[in-house]
Amino acid sequence: MGVYWVVLIYKRKGFAASNIFKALLAFMLSGLLLVMTLPSLKYMVLKEYDVVKGDCTIEMDSAGRSPSVSIRMVDTGEIFDFNHFPDLDSYGRAVPYYCEVTVTKDHEFVIDYKVFDHESRVLIQGSE
Repeated sequence: MGVYWVVLIYKRKGFAASNIFKALLAFMLSGLLLVMTLPSLKYMVLKEYDVVKGDCTIEMDSAGRSPSVSIRMVDTGEIFDFNHFPDLDSYGRAVPYYCEVTVTKDHEFVIDYKVFDHESRVLIQGSE
């Protein structure tokens, strides 16, 4: 966006203060977005993932426009959010599970999850 504004200003030869401010603002916002996502993007492109394993609880929030699922790891206290519901109604939502969550190395983006029965370690649900 910032590059677009600079090219537009250069072509029109209009170096007004508002145009320069818009271009600088667009450069700063794009730089901020790049700095925030670049480390995780590197891990996603190179497919460098961590698998977080352990006991977990699953909290489902169906209120609002976009329902979400939060997997809370009991041992580490990490919380991972998803946008689709696992089918756990026959097992119950308030019971403990054993989970394996695949995340990027910096634990910013979730790639995959698997939910197992707490005692028998039988796979109940996984993301596809």
